[in-house]
Amino acid sequence: FVDTVDVYRGNSVIDTETALQREYDLVIAPVHLTPTHPLLRGLSVPVVSHHQAVRWIVGNRRPSLMVEITGSRGKTTTATAVAAIMEGPGILHTSAGTFRYPGKALIGTGSITPAALVPAVREAVRIGGWLVAEVSLGFTGSGNLGILTSPDDYLIAGGMRHALQEKIRSGQGMPQVLAAPGINAPGALPCEGLVDIDGDCCFCRGQEKPRGFRNPLLALEGYRAPLMLAAAAGCLLGRDISRLASFQAVPGRMSSSWEGEILVVDNSNSGTTAEGSCAAAAYGREICGHQAVILVIGKEEGAVCEGFPAADVESAISEIRPDQVIVVGDSYDRVAVPEGTILHRCRTLIEGKEQARRVVSKGCIVLAVKCWR
Repeated sequence: FVDTVDVYRGNSVIDTETALQREYDLVIAPVHLTPTHPLLRGLSVPVVSHHQAVRWIVGNRRPSLMVEITGSRGKTTTATAVAAIMEGPGILHTSAGTFRYPGKALIGTGSITPAALVPAVREAVRIGGWLVAEVSLGFTGSGNLGILTSPDDYLIAGGMRHALQEKIRSGQGMPQVLAAPGINAPGALPCEGLVDIDGDCCFCRGQEKPRGFRNPLLALEGYRAPLMLAAAAGCLLGRDISRLASFQAVPGRMSSSWEGEILVVDNSNSGTTAEGSCAAAAYGREICGHQAVILVIGKEEGAVCEGFPAADVESAISEIRPDQVIVVGDSYDRVAVPEGTILHRCRTLIEGKEQARRVVSKGCIVLAVKCWR
């Protein structure tokens, strides 16, 4: 028999106390579960992670080309860029949704838990195509290539483990791992060893026949590393990286659009940080000049694993110094704003964006809310 225990909300039929009275052959636990949890300490049976269980479930029934992508930020942008250099049928699985290529038809919602990888793998096998997939908090080891997108770190498992160390450790089970700049991971290939960046140009290093592309997005910090990683993956896999010349900003990843006389810079996603928020505001000011800036910043409650600390939100507001700020979420009651900045509050990104539109008729709205999209 199989029992499922909700170790976070306690909403399962079987609770922890009942499970401890039963006998099991195996425990499958998330990597961010506190190591001192009674189920991990009280049951004398083997324990494997959700990531390891997925590798076991998938087995050899996987696509011939499978790329796993993990990291604290840049996952969706990197995955979408890697998919852009693929040919033929395939599946792109991201926090923004699961898409069937080449038509980019949306076929699933955006969960990137390890378990969500299983149906994506099966669909890729069914259509005889490739798979490019985001995975939260590490690699499963099922893919041919792993990509680690960011050196950013935070604590998991009740503050007893480092997320970056867990991702690097899981990479030891991958045949090959590409690492973003700033990551020191044993056995991983640094992407800057495979590609060079010169302004808005990126090209493979050491190629007899030069291969590269130009894209103005390379000037944006939020796109430089993802495009480098995608190009490096293309160099390794023998794909045509010139396709990245036409790669466009991903919605919620420093994308911009005009709504009348208002420029909306959208950087709201699961990897939103203070640094990225400041970069989005700087990008907006570069286009809008001295017009009013309305900042929508914070975190939708329960949306993501690693959160957006109040200190980081306050730091970003202080550096950006917007004319008005709309703080999203219930965790920021004590956040202070600079003198002269008008403060508003709301609960969701949608509410924040609507409120921003009401308070400005001309200028720039910067969306920097941590959420799943």
